[in-house]
Amino acid sequence: NHITGTSETFGNSDIHAGKTILVEHSSPNLFKPFHIGHLMNNTIGESLTRMMHASGASVFTMTFPSDISLGIAKAIFILLEKYPDGNIFDPSIAVLGNAYVEGTQRYESDETIHGHVKQIADNLFGNVPSPELDLYNICKEININYFKSIMDKLDSRFDSFVYESQAGVTGFDIVKKYTPSIFTESQGAIVYVPDESKKHLNTAVFINSQGNPTYEAKDIGLLSIKFQQYHPDISLFVTDHEQIPHFQIVLDAAEQIDKTWSDNSRHIAHGRMTFNGQKMSSRLGGVPLATEIIDTVTDEVRARSGERAISELVMQSVALSAIKFSILRAKPGSNINFDPETSLSFEGDSGPYLAYTHARICSLLEKGRTNNLMPVYDTGASIETLERVMLQYEYVVEQAITEYAPQYIVTYLLELSRAFNSFYGSHQIIDTENIQVSQHRLALADSVRIILKNGLQLLAIN
Repeated sequence: NHITGTSETFGNSDIHAGKTILVEHSSPNLFKPFHIGHLMNNTIGESLTRMMHASGASVFTMTFPSDISLGIAKAIFILLEKYPDGNIFDPSIAVLGNAYVEGTQRYESDETIHGHVKQIADNLFGNVPSPELDLYNICKEININYFKSIMDKLDSRFDSFVYESQAGVTGFDIVKKYTPSIFTESQGAIVYVPDESKKHLNTAVFINSQGNPTYEAKDIGLLSIKFQQYHPDISLFVTDHEQIPHFQIVLDAAEQIDKTWSDNSRHIAHGRMTFNGQKMSSRLGGVPLATEIIDTVTDEVRARSGERAISELVMQSVALSAIKFSILRAKPGSNINFDPETSLSFEGDSGPYLAYTHARICSLLEKGRTNNLMPVYDTGASIETLERVMLQYEYVVEQAITEYAPQYIVTYLLELSRAFNSFYGSHQIIDTENIQVSQHRLALADSVRIILKNGLQLLAIN
């Protein structure tokens, strides 16, 4: 009765009531398609966002696109050659990505363009009115629209965009301000030298000898912007696990500037994803793009659906449930092997298995209604194993929230689904000859449905 009475809010808590939590994830690179690493990042970041909402906090989301670089200046050089009037005939991410690759190759093979490319970069960094800035702004809009379309497909939203160029300016000013009190000039650059007691940290350059902020300085600038704009009690940011050493240095330096920045920041790292199965490997090749992965798995769902009349939206939802489940079931930082054979199973440890269990219960409840049987919990009935498993849900969600670990929810939902399907296999649920027992069992089924729905919602699985 407690579960059905609270329904959509069952499992929510007040662990972080009154707190402000900021989650930064899915930061794209302009001129580059959204790839598998971004997909993993988004899956974890979106789940953490929903878990923090369930903790009673005020939650904000941010993404940190890489927007201006010498590489992008090379791409603009190529695009200006092809479209001198700034009218890109095929405004797609593929055109921009190809220009990026072509510009890099051209720059390496033709030294005569170096001066022009660097001038383009200066115009972009300085926001100088020019044909290249005009074209860049067109390309930036194409990029952001592409990114938002991917986010729509993944059911993810952001409250703010902070661009790398913006953070670079802020970070540059901060490093200059705290030199020499925190940072040190060295051979024309400005570096951060950790305390000798911190043997695991190396000296890092924050402003290079050309006078430009490095990624370390940009992340210091981003921290300043985050805490000035949102004043978060907890600031979560999701990156590839290979960036752990980088952020150890950044947060150590940040601690010297403003201890709140380091104390309130939590770095959530993810591993890499590989694929099992020749079909997926041969089709994708190289670094798989997010859309390619989703389309490939959706094609596999389509092939398995046979003659069933299933909409494209449902097939894509099944595919996304398989992909997201595979990512979220792993311990943060672990590498993942995606196997379409097991990941799309409706009978094993998979996202589709959880969604199918929910669908089975919805079908049962509908069948009950057609037989005038409604879910009514019988407080005098003997306690089932299924009920004991259901009672663990609130504790599991609380543990997942406090440890920033969606995998606990994944493991629990699998256990719950197995318990329900075992119950379903050994009990007759729709029984018009025994109304009280049937309605009690429907109430148990409905409670499982609520938990599955709420748990899947926290995993951003439809």
